[in-house]
Amino acid sequence: MDRRSFIKASGLTLAGTNGPLLPLAALAADEMLIGSIHDLSGGLDIYGKPMADCLTLAVEEQNAAGGLLGKKLKLMSYDPQSNMQMYAQFAQQAALKDKVAVLHGGITSASREVIRPVLDRYRTVYFYNTQYEGGVCDRNTFCTGVTPAQTVAKLVPYAMSKWGKKVYVVAADYNYGQITSQWVKKFVQDNGGSVASIDFFPLDVTNFGPTISKIEAAKPDMVVSALVGGAHISFYRQWAAAGLQKKIPLASTTFAGGNEHIVLSPAETDGFLVSYNYFQNLDSPDNKAFKERFYKRFGKDYPNITELAMGTYQGFKLWAEGVRKAGTLDRNKLLDALESGISIQGPSGKVSLDPATHHCVLNVSIAEVKNKQLEIVKTFEQQQPSDTSAVCNLVKNPKDNQQYVIKL
Repeated sequence: MDRRSFIKASGLTLAGTNGPLLPLAALAADEMLIGSIHDLSGGLDIYGKPMADCLTLAVEEQNAAGGLLGKKLKLMSYDPQSNMQMYAQFAQQAALKDKVAVLHGGITSASREVIRPVLDRYRTVYFYNTQYEGGVCDRNTFCTGVTPAQTVAKLVPYAMSKWGKKVYVVAADYNYGQITSQWVKKFVQDNGGSVASIDFFPLDVTNFGPTISKIEAAKPDMVVSALVGGAHISFYRQWAAAGLQKKIPLASTTFAGGNEHIVLSPAETDGFLVSYNYFQNLDSPDNKAFKERFYKRFGKDYPNITELAMGTYQGFKLWAEGVRKAGTLDRNKLLDALESGISIQGPSGKVSLDPATHHCVLNVSIAEVKNKQLEIVKTFEQQQPSDTSAVCNLVKNPKDNQQYVIKL
């Protein structure tokens, strides 16, 4: 199979390449390759497509500003199709064969844990730009999205103050949902509440009827959802169809991350509460300027710019700032630069890399869903990344490589 056929068959594209494909060695000599593994098809593409678009914009902007280290950037985009085996295949290809300078990618925590050991092995710097359950401690990996210690810590007490202290939790059945549900339980109990039940669902589940009946019987004051992916949108439709949207309020750690609030009707979603680092309607000059550039590039009819998309944009900007400071792609020197306390002023506000944890200090807001919009109700400035900072310190222990998990 020739190289063009292999790329087509494997789902790999060279973004921005319209002419003949050059040998990878030639590309590497003249250009800096940036790896992108985001789901452009499959059940997680509701998250992956906006993330890939924001990375494309970030790379194009960097090239317009002169590139990095005197080189133009070439984006290597791989579509894993929401398949964990393909994540592993593309991570290995990106690091070993294509020799990318950095890899930005992964959506679910499961995909991250497929990618991460491959990139550790081949010493390819990895940026995971997704809001997730927290706790990853790995000098080669940078987690730029919000953690429960930043969002759930604010969302749960705010919702409980409005709605009550008896909480029912529904979550995706993999490490994100399992660990995040424990963070929800912690903050519910810390604020004097109780958890009626925690129910888990595989990503392909679409029938929530029995669980909805169970929730109705439990009579909670509120539901917290940590459901994930296209299939789980069914929960919100069935929730409204059962008449519970008007009876039991709902907060979520994940809702709107895939623009579910646009796909669903206001009758199905109005009143939901969510918490993220970025909302499209943030009122700041930086965000206004970003949206003008984004919509000029992708069209005025583009749907809401998501939290995960912004995390990807800002993650790239942080990496680029590290490269500028290091003055080289040498891995050890780059890691030192990234651990020097760098920050950027992004569309969401100031974003700083915490040297000890490789997570970000950033702003967090709570928003309410109203008529397919996310209206900010409260903002918390410069939130620290994780309660695990007490145990993860990569400056003191650079060889630490594990995920610290909350213990109740």
